[in-house]
Amino acid sequence: MRAIIATVALALLSSLAHAAPDCEAVAAEKKLAGAAKNSFMKKCEREAGKSAAGEACAMKASEKKLAGAAKNSFVKKCEKDAAAAK
Repeated sequence: MRAIIATVALALLSSLAHAAPDCEAVAAEKKLAGAAKNSFMKKCEREAGKSAAGEACAMKASEKKLAGAAKNSFVKKCEKDAAAAK
């Protein structure tokens, strides 16, 4: 079970590394350049990181069998801690 969890966590973390090319493709599609492109890239990468962290935190909550308000509280704190660790 732990091996599966570790594999899924690694897959989520590796998706963070692949978020930049997707953002780059969207920026090229929108024909962004200069400051507009830089701003878009920062926002896109930040959002990609949040979604990956959110998924990892949601998985942890599921492992702990949390539901409702307890799950929401746990995920929110987990995401906040993940952002602070960066």
